[in-house]
Amino acid sequence: MPEREPEPIDTVVIGGGQAGLSVGHHLARRGRPFLILDANHRIGDAWRRRWDSLRLFTPARYDALAGLPLPAPAHSFPGKDEVADYLEAYAARFQLPVRTGVHVDRLWWDDGRFMVAAGDRSWAADNVVVAMSTFQVPRVPPFAAELDPAILQLHSSGYRRPSQLREGPALVVGAGNSGAEIALELAGRHPTWLAGKESGHVPFRIEGAAARYVFQPLLFRVVGHRVLTVDTPIGRRLRPRLLAHGAPLVRVRPKDLAAAGIQRVPRVVGVRDGHPLMADQRVLEVANVIWCTGSGPDFSWIDLPVFGDREHEPVHHRGVVASQPGLYFVGLSFLYAMSSGFLPGVDRDAEHIVHAILARAGRTADNDARRPMRAG
Repeated sequence: MPEREPEPIDTVVIGGGQAGLSVGHHLARRGRPFLILDANHRIGDAWRRRWDSLRLFTPARYDALAGLPLPAPAHSFPGKDEVADYLEAYAARFQLPVRTGVHVDRLWWDDGRFMVAAGDRSWAADNVVVAMSTFQVPRVPPFAAELDPAILQLHSSGYRRPSQLREGPALVVGAGNSGAEIALELAGRHPTWLAGKESGHVPFRIEGAAARYVFQPLLFRVVGHRVLTVDTPIGRRLRPRLLAHGAPLVRVRPKDLAAAGIQRVPRVVGVRDGHPLMADQRVLEVANVIWCTGSGPDFSWIDLPVFGDREHEPVHHRGVVASQPGLYFVGLSFLYAMSSGFLPGVDRDAEHIVHAILARAGRTADNDARRPMRAG
């Protein structure tokens, strides 16, 4: 529990990634006092910890937050370190008040204000923005513990490069974008299997000339940004499917996997004799297993009744929690649109939240003005 007196502040933003920095920028533009808390020791570290060859699926011209272009050629696909450095430069450019190395332990409501605790420090806030992604806790099936200890197991969140693997065949579990790209990277050094059913693929080369001027704007600025939203019937219908199964393959196509010699197998259903068991009852004798099985949220530190039944997802509309005025979320997958997972979508979501904070401040001020003065 905190030992110091709580520090009063208008708004606390929890998370200093792209979502938190974007919220901070829009608050700063409007002169609102705020503080950003981030558990990492350096801004952008969440990106730096990803695998070495990771690149964005969106070209640089769609990757900037408000007020600062990303310093990369417009049609290039920036790497994870470029994104990390950009976020660090963004915070410095706008002098955003980010406190790094601060891990929030608890958020609760007390005596008319939100209380945010991190070790022996705490803050009392009128507004709290939880600016964190959906991907906090790696998901691995329970039967993974039954695999032979001689098999190296890594989750995609812990994978960095092929040299981490032991000699011998590799099984990549999960045929989404992460699984496909990691499998393609491993195939040059290891006999590689890719398990699972893909969720479709983009029917054009994302890096091709036609994509630059026709398909990219259509996909990233129209379909993913304006059509597939919680305000459209098709967006509401597809949202659960996209959250459960992930987006279609963007850069890698099935024929690329086949050309690399990657063998496709059905999903992994268990373990037999210490080895992965496939749905078709085949047993694969491998030396490595990479679990590209996704990650889930971790909001266990939020001590407020704002969660529904689905994977502890907060009940909100466009990040605004109606049941707990003053609490907001940014950075969640498909928070408002499919593009909410990309930088331009994050920025739009962040600006919407800041407008909600300003509107609430106005309503609170109006209520205070109407409240009769007590006789002294």
